[in-house]
Amino acid sequence: MGLLPALAGTALMIGKIWDAVTDPVTGYLSDRTRTRFGRRRPYMFVGSIISFFCMGLIFTPVQLSSQALLFVYLTFLYCLLNTAYTLVNIPYAALLPELTEDYYQRTILTGYRMSFAVVGTFIGAALVMPIVASFSSATLGWSMMGTFMGAVMLFSTLATVFAITEPAHPEQEVQTGFFTTFGEVLKEKVFLTALLPWTFFITGTSMVQGALVYYFTYIFGNEGLFQLALVALLSFSLLCIPIWVRISHHIGKKRCYMIGMGIMSVGVLLFSLLGEHLGPVFGVAIMAVSGIGLSTHYVMPHAILPDIVEYDVTLYAKGRREGVFSSLWTFSSKLGQAFALALNGWILALFGYQSEAVGPLAKTGIMLLCGPLPLIWYVVGIIILRAYPIDEAFYQDILSKRSES
Repeated sequence: MGLLPALAGTALMIGKIWDAVTDPVTGYLSDRTRTRFGRRRPYMFVGSIISFFCMGLIFTPVQLSSQALLFVYLTFLYCLLNTAYTLVNIPYAALLPELTEDYYQRTILTGYRMSFAVVGTFIGAALVMPIVASFSSATLGWSMMGTFMGAVMLFSTLATVFAITEPAHPEQEVQTGFFTTFGEVLKEKVFLTALLPWTFFITGTSMVQGALVYYFTYIFGNEGLFQLALVALLSFSLLCIPIWVRISHHIGKKRCYMIGMGIMSVGVLLFSLLGEHLGPVFGVAIMAVSGIGLSTHYVMPHAILPDIVEYDVTLYAKGRREGVFSSLWTFSSKLGQAFALALNGWILALFGYQSEAVGPLAKTGIMLLCGPLPLIWYVVGIIILRAYPIDEAFYQDILSKRSES
């Protein structure tokens, strides 16, 4: 696009801050929306159309007279794209609790949802460069790639919009203000015992994923293997999703999540401490094993959240607030990812990392980022998650109390 690096970084920062702000606003508004098309789908419909146009435009160079104008143009476009994604993603996530009240069906639906999310990640990453390379001009190639991806976003969202029938909701429900609503939700101990582990697990996993490229580059001396390790991690995660869904029927969602993150904890610790001695093949293999545990992180928290919504409905009797819960869930994940990236940078700087000359001290910092430090977040998350009370019996009790009232 021709924007100077410093201005490009600023535009991305502004867009991400705006993205975080729009999450709770969209969740709050969608909970209070009443149309003949439902509460969630109108937002998704509008968001998908805006996404289509923004994806094409943001990859299409424009001729403007100054860097300042280009900065304003791209910042606005990026904020609009993030808004469109929020309009799709928050209502989409809020749909799950409304599709079924069955404790295990929610896990199955989440398993399908996250399996397709991982597959979509693979396909999207694989298609970008071939699409760009298929055109004689790189500029035209990037523009067409953005348009194509925007079309995928449009039609996949519209498939949900037109295939799903939302349940009817009463016109008159107890309404509370924006800050009161979020204050009530954030005071719920049951919600916090799920939200905090989710945030900590996101932070630890983002630290590992961000540091892996440094480990393979400077400790293994083979940056190319990083992509293979990432594929191994995600592939085993994808393959194990249906297995964990089935296991959860026997031991519950919380236990699956704790066991999975325990596996992930052991995996990253072994990788960081033994990888240098056992070599890159061991590193790729242990990443694949870690993917078995990471698989639970794709499914169980998203299957737990709808159960918390039912608990909230029974506790407060103020209507369903799926949008609020989904927005806080998404907001906390973005917060964890942002903090992890910042923490990685701080640790690398503290240990004297310089790309031109990576000494023993900097390598120690890289090893800490790939195992021991994320392990702290994992352990704290698992300890807090132990206090999460909703199992199948607890959930059925929630539904019984509501039917009696």
